[in-house]
Parts: sequence; C-alpha cells; structure tokens
Amino acid sequence: MKKKAIKVIVSAVIVILALYGLQRLLMPKYMSGVVEGAMIAEYYDEEKDHDVIFIGDCELYENFSPQVLWDEYGINSYIRGSAQQLIWQSYYLLEETLSYEKPDVVVFNVLSMQYNEPQRETYNRMTLDGMKWSMSKVNSIKASMTEEEEFLDYVFPILRYHSRWNQLTDEDFKYFLNRDKVTFNGYYMRVDVKAAENVPEGRPLSDYEFGENAYNYLDKIRELCEKEGVELVLVKAPSLYPYWYDEWDKQIEEYAGEYNLKYYNFLEEIDEIGLDFTTDTYDSGLHLNLSGAEKMSRYFGKILTEDCGLKSRRGEEDLEKSWDEKREAYNAEIKRQQENIEKEKTEE
Repeated sequence: MKKKAIKVIVSAVIVILALYGLQRLLMPKYMSGVVEGAMIAEYYDEEKDHDVIFIGDCELYENFSPQVLWDEYGINSYIRGSAQQLIWQSYYLLEETLSYEKPDVVVFNVLSMQYNEPQRETYNRMTLDGMKWSMSKVNSIKASMTEEEEFLDYVFPILRYHSRWNQLTDEDFKYFLNRDKVTFNGYYMRVDVKAAENVPEGRPLSDYEFGENAYNYLDKIRELCEKEGVELVLVKAPSLYPYWYDEWDKQIEEYAGEYNLKYYNFLEEIDEIGLDFTTDTYDSGLHLNLSGAEKMSRYFGKILTEDCGLKSRRGEEDLEKSWDEKREAYNAEIKRQQENIEKEKTEE
C-alpha cells in the first residue's frame, strides 16, 4: 500500500512538472518584436533600494532614463512601466513595490486617467503575467479582466496559450529557462529617429470628465503614498500623441492643488527641456528616442533634487559599482543599435 501511494505521488509530480514545462514553453517570451511584455518581471532581479519609483505606461518607460538620473544627479531609480498600464494596475504594482522597498518619491504619469474600464486582454497580459503571485496580483487581475477573460486563465496560463503550439519559434526554446533584459532599470531604449510631422489635433469628446473608477484609484495611489510616507509626484510626459486635452489637464491641476501634490505637465515645458521633435522622437512624437529621453531626464533630475529634495548617493560603493556595470550595458546597447541603423542604410 505504501509503495502504491509513493507511485501515485511520483506520477502526480511528473505530470505537474510536465504541465509546468509545457506551460512555460507555450507562454510568449517577448524577447523580440513586442518586448513590452517582458518588462514587469525584470524588477524582481533588482536590489530594492531605489530613491524614485516610476509607475505608469509607455510615456514613462520610453521617455525617462534612470541611467541619466544616476550619472547626472546620483539618483537611484526604477521604472515599473508596461504598455497601456491602466491606473488600477499602477496602483497594485505600487502596492506590491512598497512591500519590497520604500522609495522617497513615486512618480505617476496621468495619461491613464482617460481609461475608466478594462480595455484589452493583450495589454493586460503584458502587465499581469510578469507579476509574481501575491494579493496585489490577484486584485489587479480582478480589476483588469474584460468580460471575455477568465481568472483561471491567469492562474494557469496554459489554458490561455495551449493553442500556441503551432506558433512556436526558436525563441521559445532559447528562452525557455531564462530571458535577456530588454530594459535599463525599466527604460526601453530606442536610438532611431522619425520626426514628428502632421501631429493630429485631438478630436472633440462628448465628455471630458475622468471617470469615477479612475479617480478612485488615483485616490488609492495617493492614500497609499501618504500612509507609507512617500511623496507622490504627478507628471504628464511630453509625448505629442495621444492628445492631452486642456480639460484633462485642468482636472489634474485641481486634484493636485486639492491634495497639495506636485504636478508637472511637461508638454508646457518642451522648450525649457530642449526637446526637438524633428530629432528627439523615433515614432513621430508618440515617444522620445534616446536623445529626447536623456534631455527629459536631465530636466527632471533637477526637479527631483531641487523641488523634492533628493540627495546624490554618489560615493556608496556597492551602488556605484552596480551603476558602472549598468552604464557599460547601456552604452553597448547604444552602439549596437547605431551599428544596426548604419547597416540598414548600406543595405538599402
């Protein structure tokens, strides 16, 4: 009887391991093409001792460079960004992050206030699949699911990706166990240039008011920061599109004024930042390229030091060493992308 029980247990373990391995193989790796799905998981490998944590969407992870914040100001920062990160996802990511560390400042990009309801599973997956399991992840899934989604598909991703077997590529096998980093402390680098031309004006909306659900989660972000003794800074990154309406901006200004929060609309400070949208964007003004992100970061670093009182941490031996290594990788990626651009030019 004892031997039979052991056989049953061993068989069960083998089945579980086989299913786990199959699930890991079938899940998207996000190592090329749409790399945004790999960003959230990278945080867990970091030392949790940051001065600044950014939470939000692509207007953060493509427009701010933590490497520049360190090199210029000695600020240790990380961007917990993901594609179309909705405000409730930002809240639960912040909740999770504050269980690991207590930064001095949290920076939240306000563009996601335009969304009051769940949007698309594809973007949900890019944020939620990368999170470690916790109540923060559970609650974020529940808040994010569209009507077509099922909670169990997040618990057991094989239920969602089982039909992907005929789409597998060499990449799925190469990154079965480990994945490469796609960001630099959450920053997604692009060095190519595509000038902003004929940027469309915003179409008139029937209602400019942010929704109750969006405001509810903005309150939760603010209240969590207050509880943990962290300064919350609201920003609107200087992306030209999607359009940021004056009516939206006024609501954020009023909210920041009511709760004594700092709010910076960088669209109003493009000249002061020194941005040139003929050279500082790679996709016609939606996001900044390396040149633009470094200008933005130099400008924002001054705000963090002068307005928020952050001090340089230069001289901390372990931190210096870590950022020296990151700088090597950062510069190597710049060189790699530049060489690829030159190669493409010669092949045209």
